[in-house]
Amino acid sequence: MSGFWRNLLTVLLALFGYASVRPLARITSHFWVTWFDTGLSKLKSDKYFQLVEAAQFDYMVRTGLIGITLKRGYHFVNLAQMVKFSKPVALFSRVTVQSQVLYADDKQVYFSHALFAQGQPCAEVLVKMKFKHGAVTVNPQTLLGPVDMAKPAVVQHWDETLAMLDA
Repeated sequence: MSGFWRNLLTVLLALFGYASVRPLARITSHFWVTWFDTGLSKLKSDKYFQLVEAAQFDYMVRTGLIGITLKRGYHFVNLAQMVKFSKPVALFSRVTVQSQVLYADDKQVYFSHALFAQGQPCAEVLVKMKFKHGAVTVNPQTLLGPVDMAKPAVVQHWDETLAMLDA
C-alpha cells in the first residue's frame, strides 16, 4: 500500500482511540503487507520505514499529541533512523508494530518500533525525533511529561556514531 494511503487510513482509524493512551505507554499497531510493499514476495527494506511512519502517526493520534502539536503550531521531524532486520516478511503477512519511547532529553526523543510477523520479531527501527516550532526545538518533555529513564546504551552508542559522522 502506498505510504500516503496507509498513513491516511491509520490516522482515520486511530481517531477512534484519540488520546486514549498515555504518551510513555507502548502502543501496538497492525498493518497488512500488500503487493505494493514487496519486491517479488518479501517486504522491501524501504517499506519497513513506511510501516514505522504509519505507526508514528498512530502513536501521535492515540496519545493525543497530534492535537497538541497542531494546536501549538509544532511539527515533528525525524533526525535519524536505524534498522536491524531479523527475518523477512512475506506478502499478505500481518505485521504488528510495537512503538514506545526509549528515551528523551531536552531536545529530542528516541522511539523504538519493534516489528513482528507471525509472532516472530522481524525488525526493529529506532527513530531519533525532534519537535519543532518554526526553527525552535521544543523540549519533548513539555509534551510527553517527565521522562525519568536512563539513556540506553544503544542510544548512547548511536549518538556517538552520529557525532562521528558529523565531524
